[in-house]
Amino acid sequence: MQLYIGNKNYSSWSMRPWVLMRETGIVFHEVMVRFDSFSPDSQFKQRMRALSPAGKVPVLADEDLVVWDTLAIAEYLAERFPERQLWPRERAARARARSVCAEMHSGFAALRSACPMNIEARLPEVGALVLRDRPGVRGDLDRIVQMWCELLSEHGGPMLFGAFSVADAYYAPVVMRLRTYCLPVPDAVTAYMGRVMELPGVRAWMDDARQERDFLDFEEPYRLGRGA
Repeated sequence: MQLYIGNKNYSSWSMRPWVLMRETGIVFHEVMVRFDSFSPDSQFKQRMRALSPAGKVPVLADEDLVVWDTLAIAEYLAERFPERQLWPRERAARARARSVCAEMHSGFAALRSACPMNIEARLPEVGALVLRDRPGVRGDLDRIVQMWCELLSEHGGPMLFGAFSVADAYYAPVVMRLRTYCLPVPDAVTAYMGRVMELPGVRAWMDDARQERDFLDFEEPYRLGRGA
């Protein structure tokens, strides 16, 4: 089984299935396809379009079967490895977990656009300006805080639905964004973020991201170079 991903420092969509598989013990071979650009003639696009018509990461290859899109990959893995219990056991909780993952999949556009994932960087000044000037980001942050606080209260932690699930893997890149841009959150959310960052799979992803040392200007709207 192979998982094709993009740069770990930047690729939030790649992070989700990678962390999910690593954290639940699903064995896979990682294939990193470096972002050079996203133009149709880029090496990245040519490599990914040879795998799937979407031409994006992540892509999961299981022998002759190819699955793309993070939500489709999560559902495929849940069917392929039912013993790993990727979704909550209880039906209502499972439905809620799917709902919040779908909400992430299709929503939070303001936060994703204004605060792209950049694990290596620390940009508190940018975070402060974004919150001041972009009401959409404030709305997205409020919704995330509300969601996480409700779920942690209802299920008692340590993860959103008690035990680790697809939902925690899905929101791990949001934890990265909140950390990079130092966006203010209540204590319960800060504590949850700390627990997510201590997950072995998340720690491994973050360590690898810091070691990439690959500055891509089209992924970095706020800096001219690493450490700038």
